[in-house]
Amino acid sequence: MSHLFSPFTLRGVTLRNRVAMPPMCMYSAAGDGIFTDWHLAHYVARATGGVGLIITEATAVEPRGRISPNDLGLWDDAQIAPLARMVRVCQAQGATLGVQLAHAGRKAWSATRGAGNALPVAPSALAFDADWVVPHALARAEIAGIVDAFRAAAQRAWAVGFDTLEIHAAHGYLIHEFLSPLANQRTDEYGGALANRARLLLQVVDAVRAVSPAPQPLLVRLSCSDWTPNGLGIDDLVQVARWLKERGVDLVDCSSGGVAPIAPPVGPGYHVPFAEKIRRAADIPTLAVGLITTPELAEEILRGGRADVIALGRELLRHPHWALDAARVLGDDVAWPQQYVRTKRATG
Repeated sequence: MSHLFSPFTLRGVTLRNRVAMPPMCMYSAAGDGIFTDWHLAHYVARATGGVGLIITEATAVEPRGRISPNDLGLWDDAQIAPLARMVRVCQAQGATLGVQLAHAGRKAWSATRGAGNALPVAPSALAFDADWVVPHALARAEIAGIVDAFRAAAQRAWAVGFDTLEIHAAHGYLIHEFLSPLANQRTDEYGGALANRARLLLQVVDAVRAVSPAPQPLLVRLSCSDWTPNGLGIDDLVQVARWLKERGVDLVDCSSGGVAPIAPPVGPGYHVPFAEKIRRAADIPTLAVGLITTPELAEEILRGGRADVIALGRELLRHPHWALDAARVLGDDVAWPQQYVRTKRATG
């Protein structure tokens, strides 16, 4: 069996293979953050298509933390039941389901550059770019409220029936803003040295782990580079990953950028070196993402010990059954949905 289609266990949860769908916003929720029929069709298609781990899109822990007015949310109990139906259907098809808990910080209401129905919040009163709204700098007491919002959203996520949770600490959103010196100019215990700038992330991790069942794994998505000499670099994130492992995080989802309007140098597998460095230096499993489109490249990354799980974003939007076809390419005999078995051996 190939590495890509071998099972992988995190705590008490075993993925049927190493193929993951990363969080990708659909901007299709009802205005109150409610899951819709579009989402049901979208996620179930990837479950029937053989994906091992599906992480649903950024799901806001409070209304002002949405990237757009049409983001999903888990700040209210009314949002639980619609999500639960999708999770049950995807799990019945063999997929492991996760949810990414997120707060957009100063990049809330991105479609209107921060001009939404609530003032964006951030570690410091620094706008994302010249034409963006200047956010409100959170006071210490308000930071405690953010931690509580993540805790409450995690409790709702477990009530939904998710198998795992991912904390979004990447792409220039609130937790990444605290981590990066590009966005964090605080002089209190949340600013300055890396240990202080990581304080919010670690408090959120502690709060979420405290309300999580022991067998359920916890993931964190990190931006492993700000792509500027003045920002975060991979050595900073290795240290952060070590702290996360000490607090019970089971896997680091390695991405990059987003805290400043800087375009990263993209190419096939361009985040893989970050995943490899964190995996080896912090001794924690990693997920690699970033223009990985072929079974051969995915297999090479895993076989070389450079990551533990491979995520495909746009490729899974284009090709929901990528995993089933990849298994055929790599010579693996994997289970297909019974309704599709008649085409399993087809060559055309």
